Amino acid sequence: MSDNLRSRVVTQGVQRSPNRAMLRAVGFGDQDFNKPIVGIANSFSTITPCNMGINTLAQRAEQGIRDASAMPQMFGTITISDGISMGTEGMKYSLVSREVIADSIETVCTGQSMDGVLAIGGCDKNMPGAMIAIARMNIPAIFVYGGTIKPGHYNGEDLTVVSAFEAVGEYSSGNLKEEELLAVEKNACPGAGSCGGMYTANTMSSAFEALGMSLPYSSTMAAEDAEKADSTEKSATVLVEAISHKLLPHQIITRKSIENAISIVMAIGGSTNAVLHFLAIANAAGVELTIDDFETIRARVPVLCDLKPSGKYVAVDLHKAGGIPQVMKMLLAHNLLHGDCMTITGKIIAEALADIPEEPRADQDVIRPWNNPMYKQGHLAILKGNLATEGAVAKISGVKTPKITGPARVFESEEACLDAILSGKIVAGDVIVIRYEGPKGGPGMREMLAPTAAIIGARLGDSVGLITDGRFSGGSYGTVVGHVAPEAAVGGTIALVEEGDSITIDASARLLQLEVSEEEIAKRRAKWKPPQPRYTKGVLAKYAKLVSSSSLGAVTD
Repeated sequence: MSDNLRSRVVTQGVQRSPNRAMLRAVGFGDQDFNKPIVGIANSFSTITPCNMGINTLAQRAEQGIRDASAMPQMFGTITISDGISMGTEGMKYSLVSREVIADSIETVCTGQSMDGVLAIGGCDKNMPGAMIAIARMNIPAIFVYGGTIKPGHYNGEDLTVVSAFEAVGEYSSGNLKEEELLAVEKNACPGAGSCGGMYTANTMSSAFEALGMSLPYSSTMAAEDAEKADSTEKSATVLVEAISHKLLPHQIITRKSIENAISIVMAIGGSTNAVLHFLAIANAAGVELTIDDFETIRARVPVLCDLKPSGKYVAVDLHKAGGIPQVMKMLLAHNLLHGDCMTITGKIIAEALADIPEEPRADQDVIRPWNNPMYKQGHLAILKGNLATEGAVAKISGVKTPKITGPARVFESEEACLDAILSGKIVAGDVIVIRYEGPKGGPGMREMLAPTAAIIGARLGDSVGLITDGRFSGGSYGTVVGHVAPEAAVGGTIALVEEGDSITIDASARLLQLEVSEEEIAKRRAKWKPPQPRYTKGVLAKYAKLVSSSSLGAVTD
């Protein structure tokens, strides 16, 4: 195998004696310099339950790499907790962390001439961050998900962290007692693992399994179950085999495999953030993909799974029901999946799914049979109109009011909007506008789980619309539209909306329209001036200067 190892530049030859001396200090012996050097990108952290169990998995990966006759080199990468930073200034760093993670993994793997990398992630941005780096570097790689959290329980209901956000809205509107709010808080997150519904973390892990970059069934395993650690060790073995066979990410991450991943996102009712992240991953891999491609796939793929936030079940229930392989087989059987795509195991999709039945088991109702889907078409719609000429993203599953026309209630920040909702100043029929929260304007494109959950908790989810140039958590649902582009900070029409203007959100027509004449819009645009940057130093300032439109994936390359 040593002939195809790029690590030879640091391990071979007389001139590399100093390099080998350093490697001997970290455990290399004479026979190890001919072995592949495999990085383990370990995002272990006690910052968040999503990542607190990852170090154990990293150690299993380390052992698996050694047992496969390769040399592991473990290094850390960062995370922040979306759930903990939600609703605060700290949330501006969430999407930024995706780029920091990608840059850090690329920096270590390329700087140390590693032959491959096994990346382990938990919280939302760990996954796309790792995959962007993998796509950029194009060295043998595999992604390992840290695992989902198990549901909490209270009053006979399964709980997730979103239950706590919604409980705040219920309490503030007088629909929940203080002791009940505390009980939800204490029971929502019972242990290690990423947020339990089909929110962003579980969406991206599932999509990466469909992409072919993670092992079958691995994306829906619970963080605390023994099979998660076993799967991690198996992933290490598979990666060393991929290094031996020169199986590269660009052979796996293709236009077809990205279409497979997006199809799975639609079928499982996944997060709006998948749009942003797959645009960025495609960009890193050199694959042509536009925001309009999501609408094309949405129109042909049904929602097959009854999962939170708008449904009933959580990720561990999906796992018990057959997991992502079962959903993939259903799509494949109906010609909605490309079966000839390569996977990290060396098998194509059709081979990997050969033994999976075409219909789900009858003793479960997490995965619906083909003739009885949750929705006949996908749930992530791309809306356009004079408010979003480049596009915006709406999650339309569970929406009882697909069209709403109402007066604009304009807020220049998420905090101001949340205060208005919790104090009862938002009423049925309103269309909330939260702006200057986009990639450049925020900067960082904060998620709006706090206001959307407060709307649900106040029982206004079917009667109030919300649009923003920011993002939504995978836990958000209702008549909400995010990723509005162009954003306010660059002069998008959302910057020109005035209090009381009529706005139409029409999911069926895929329309987002400011009901004001073009002449009036032109007058307002002539008077508009770009705001001064909110940050002039540090990572947020650098990000704001580099980042592209959300319609392009908010990339910094």
